[in-house]
Amino acid sequence: MEVWLDLLRRMTPGKRIAAALDLTGFALQMSAAGVRSVFPDADDREVLLRVAARHLPRDLMIQAYRWDPDVNGNAR
Repeated sequence: MEVWLDLLRRMTPGKRIAAALDLTGFALQMSAAGVRSVFPDADDREVLLRVAARHLPRDLMIQAYRWDPDVNGNAR
């Protein structure tokens, strides 16, 4: 961990942001893989919605996507 922190300290602000975005993308890919393992027949849109539902509160999911994770099955 200390090595990683030292590397971060040496990075420019732009490279730190890029690293954070890369890690975020990786986390979202892992979340999508988890959704696909639980819902193998889900299409890309359903996977996107289920990943979002893992990270957003239910009321925001309904408002933003017009999709209720509670009505559409086990989202979490």
